[in-house]
Amino acid sequence: MLLLDPQAEESTRTKLVSDASAAIKKDGELIRHDRWGERQLAYHIDRKTSAEYHLLQFHASNPELLGALDRSLRIADVVLRFRLIKLRPGVPEAPDVQASASAPAARAGANGAERGTPAEAPPAAPEPAGETATTANSGEGQADSGSAG
Repeated sequence: MLLLDPQAEESTRTKLVSDASAAIKKDGELIRHDRWGERQLAYHIDRKTSAEYHLLQFHASNPELLGALDRSLRIADVVLRFRLIKLRPGVPEAPDVQASASAPAARAGANGAERGTPAEAPPAAPEPAGETATTANSGEGQADSGSAG
């Protein structure tokens, strides 16, 4: 995963990604390269609020590839953050973010379903009203007892 400075020149960002891809292809197999585009960061990094995201999934046939990538990405000024993660066998594929971004209606429907779950809490609200009614009934019983005595 690469997080690049979106304010850097496009040619610099493109060269960095192509160099990383070339290094991977030289000593491994590039399975997938997803350009997720510019997205907001969860927190500021070097006073930046957004980054250009790239997901590169690959198989490294040579363990030295990881060291070389780590070294080159660490010294590149355009890289805000990067992470090299070794996945265990059987880990599912990364989600296709580009496809989900092009279908905002589908995403809104999924979010609506998630939001619908907490909205089911109001049916629980009548229970306190039922308790109030029970309390009122108890009060009526006390009023009857009080008037009888």
